[in-house]
Amino acid sequence: MQESDFNGSNPILTWLSEAVSRGASDLHLTACCAPHLRIEGELVALQRERVSDENLSTWIQAVLPQDAWQQFGTQKNVDRSIELPLTHGTHRFRVNGFLGDRGVGACFRLIPTEIPDLDWAGFPMHVADQLANFRDGLVLVSGVTGSGKSTTLAMILDRMHNAGGKRILTLEEPIEYRFGPNPHSLVTQREVGRDVDSFADGLKYGLRQDPDVILVGEIRDQDTARWAITAAETGHLVFSTLHTRDAKGAISRIADIFPKQLQEAVLSQLALSLRAVVSQQLIPSADPTSKRELALEILYNTSPVASAMRQGRVESIDNAIVTGRHDGMITMDESLRRLVDSGRIQRDVARRFANDPTNFA
Repeated sequence: MQESDFNGSNPILTWLSEAVSRGASDLHLTACCAPHLRIEGELVALQRERVSDENLSTWIQAVLPQDAWQQFGTQKNVDRSIELPLTHGTHRFRVNGFLGDRGVGACFRLIPTEIPDLDWAGFPMHVADQLANFRDGLVLVSGVTGSGKSTTLAMILDRMHNAGGKRILTLEEPIEYRFGPNPHSLVTQREVGRDVDSFADGLKYGLRQDPDVILVGEIRDQDTARWAITAAETGHLVFSTLHTRDAKGAISRIADIFPKQLQEAVLSQLALSLRAVVSQQLIPSADPTSKRELALEILYNTSPVASAMRQGRVESIDNAIVTGRHDGMITMDESLRRLVDSGRIQRDVARRFANDPTNFA
């Protein structure tokens, strides 16, 4: 393959316009490789020609704010939300720039202009209402990268915002969905790296800003976990995300962030402060022209779940989900089975995403 040349206009804008028109979620750019789109979970090459490191550096620099490019130069990574004028109007993107063995690279994720509707996303309204109606505590949404965690939280918070009467604080890296004005509710969105130094600092100082609801973009270190639990214990409703494949794994991940000698105490705290864990996957539809289908595992902190955490028997939580169906809980495999039975996904596809593939033999 040959490397493409840069003649005048920035090809990134052309590729992003195509991403929008084709309904892609991401544009992937890596030096010495062809550009790719991710469409409904699959990678699709935009062209055969590779892009050179030199050209790609020039193009990325042209679309990033100056301070973001300077950060990229010193830290070798950058996360930023940007707004760009494209063929089909102005669109927002979350950009992650990085260095690799062949040179620079970037991933551009399209941020929809409007927060999606729960029905469109396939997220049960009664579950969203139950999560939104918790008075305080910690609600976790888990899943692999690209499984729609940020979208789920945006839909729930938007529902709370529109209902009114809430002071909502979000801590994001970067800010993705934006919440519109509401005379009966107040939302402050802070971007880590721009408005506040870290998630932990945002939580620490945010507790002094009289919030009812706090969104933490991700829990990935001890300080953030400690402050999130503290906020949940002191009368705030805290939402956050984790990169785990199931609900049980989200609880284990929180505990594993801490040294072994502290994990028992952390699990005891979670037994009191955790309210729910939603683990989700996006599954290819049986209709190749349709968007992916949402599969959910839902865990509520019932007495058996809290007891398992206090006793350090996290591995028994899977069974608590199975026996907790009357409390509104559902396993991932049961959610997949319902999608199969309704004809929305194929059985062989469900087998690929199942925790126990033999359930779909």
